[in-house]
Amino acid sequence: MALTCRCVLLKSFFASARKYNVIKRRASASTIFMASSPAPSTSASPILCASFNQDNSFFSVGTKDGFRIFDARTGRLCYERAVGAFNIVEMLYSTNLLAIVGAGEQPSLSPRRLCLFNFLTGTALRELNYLTSILAVRLNKKRLIVVLQDKTYIYDLNSLVILEAIDTVPNNKGLCAFCPGSEGCYLALPASTSKGSVLIYNTVELQSVCQIDAHHSPLAAMIFCSNGTYLATASEQGTIIRVHLVSQATESYSFRRGTYPSTIFSLSFAPCTEFPEALVATSSSGSLHAFSLEPTIKQRRKSSGVIGSLIPETLSDAFEHAYHHVLHNVVPANVKSHVRIAHIVPTSSGASGFRASIFIIAHNGYFREYTLNVVKLNEFSWSLERELNLLDTFQ
Repeated sequence: MALTCRCVLLKSFFASARKYNVIKRRASASTIFMASSPAPSTSASPILCASFNQDNSFFSVGTKDGFRIFDARTGRLCYERAVGAFNIVEMLYSTNLLAIVGAGEQPSLSPRRLCLFNFLTGTALRELNYLTSILAVRLNKKRLIVVLQDKTYIYDLNSLVILEAIDTVPNNKGLCAFCPGSEGCYLALPASTSKGSVLIYNTVELQSVCQIDAHHSPLAAMIFCSNGTYLATASEQGTIIRVHLVSQATESYSFRRGTYPSTIFSLSFAPCTEFPEALVATSSSGSLHAFSLEPTIKQRRKSSGVIGSLIPETLSDAFEHAYHHVLHNVVPANVKSHVRIAHIVPTSSGASGFRASIFIIAHNGYFREYTLNVVKLNEFSWSLERELNLLDTFQ
């Protein structure tokens, strides 16, 4: 077994965890990691990793100097720790719990070690060690997911007991999607290295749900909507984004991002209770793409009366050009980015109108918030609400 740790209950942490106090903390290097870590650099650091928490209220960035946590709603720096390079920093909702993995530039920050860290107290709750590098970590209130190159571990978050170890196809990029909700607690993993097939796994019932053959070429990005009903996928070609109804294990809709290939860096559904109203994507072209889903979903449901008929009888691509809204040059070309729809509300202009707040973290060191205002299918506008430099020198 790759795991070399004992099971330790975290119930005391969850009993004492409270909503995150927005206090800027300048932590010393000695609390969690040894003082052998080098002194932080005084130069601006490129971003090695970035992620939003499950409700998009906070986000974290990791650099070669350390990691930082920001309040996404205000842009305020809430916490920073300058102890060395980090490849993974994941936050559990608005609690004090972080899952962090070093980049391997310092001996004390191994990419094969996962640390569950309480940043309010500055203490490590537990460390998990593996034989190979950790490529991705996901968590919600019940489960902890750790993705290695050819194996994915599912843990009970309270006890840290391994519930399942899934053998996977080589997953060099650590590609995965995890539904944060405790009900539809789905995990999606690549099922092929030669085509875009997806394995859907139920992490509560610990069983495979289905396999979706989403694309002809290998996968590049995927994400669940908040209730786990839909899964969006993009292949390495990046010209087409597909949205799948998980219960039917097949394709629901196809949207064309563009004609020329482009790497899809990030996807995000709008928050939803029944079905998502919109989907956004960023890619290596530097553009921000938004797709209106609600009109198509409502139209198909109205015409059929049953949710099963959302699925076309054939898998031929029926592109919804009128539902595609593009903003160019949001991020410099080929700069990696992470996008989330933080908030969306309908407008008085009719069923197709909405106003969405969209957050973007770019690896060149900037956070931006845009507003997309869709009046009608072909009438929309973008506006930049705020911009934040994430790479101020660590102090």
